[in-house]
Amino acid sequence: MQAGILAASAVATGLVYRRLNPVAKGSVDTPLIAGLKTPGAAADASGFRAADAETPFQDITHYNNFYEFSTDKEGVAPAAAGFETKGWQVSVEGLVRKPRVFGLDDLLEISAPEERIYRMRCVEGWSMVIPWAGYSLSKLLDVLEPLNEAKYVAFETLLDAKRMPGQKSEVLNWPYVEGLRMDEAMHPLTLLASGLYGHSLPPQDGAPIRLVVPWKYGFKGIKSIVKIKLVAAQPRTTWSESAPREYGFYANVNPQVDHPRWSQATEQRIGDFGRRPTLMFNGYEAQVGHLYAGMDLRSNF
Repeated sequence: MQAGILAASAVATGLVYRRLNPVAKGSVDTPLIAGLKTPGAAADASGFRAADAETPFQDITHYNNFYEFSTDKEGVAPAAAGFETKGWQVSVEGLVRKPRVFGLDDLLEISAPEERIYRMRCVEGWSMVIPWAGYSLSKLLDVLEPLNEAKYVAFETLLDAKRMPGQKSEVLNWPYVEGLRMDEAMHPLTLLASGLYGHSLPPQDGAPIRLVVPWKYGFKGIKSIVKIKLVAAQPRTTWSESAPREYGFYANVNPQVDHPRWSQATEQRIGDFGRRPTLMFNGYEAQVGHLYAGMDLRSNF
């Protein structure tokens, strides 16, 4: 299938990609995020601040998987230039006591933004370290008051082929959808991100609002979200629906479980030379390992 071929070629691209022209903090076109809180020393144990060197802004914003714009990683940024988010709304609905449609400003005002320096591991075998800005998804869900019947959270990306020209292709079934188990969604590491490097998200990185789940492979981090729905049954997800033998619902980073077409034991950190060992749960095992106690770790890929 075409999506599988693209993923395979992306692995090869990720292995040789080098761009060593870092852009300093602040040299970004998107607006600064007001009142951004930076993590303190206690953030290390919580997982909020990875000790790894941050990936340069230029790499984070010019090496992107975002098929809604392009299947060419280095083509996403130019294809997304001018993407308009004015009037953006996010509907939060389903098994909650207080469903609501949020304007972007109202959504961002639920909690003060925090900087979270997370490792990001792509299923294709490359990785980055990204200083995100946002707040824990649990803070939004608490406002909505989930019902006891809610066991999962489903997410949906904007569907608009005029603004997202990649949706004119049949590489995936549109709109892009993702999901988490309720305890995963409520974990403090699960981030509703609105920025990176202290600035609002650029379009190629998921503007204006996206999900970041640092212990899972990157495709779980759905971008440009327009709908969040709490549901009783496990929701469908785009990649597990497109290639069920290759992409699972849980998608937890696990160096012991290979992708059917490549090893997951090592990874290529973008901007570095050589490969490094992949960490269980992407290095967040102390924080999230208990969520999967008693599960076969092969089954939660």
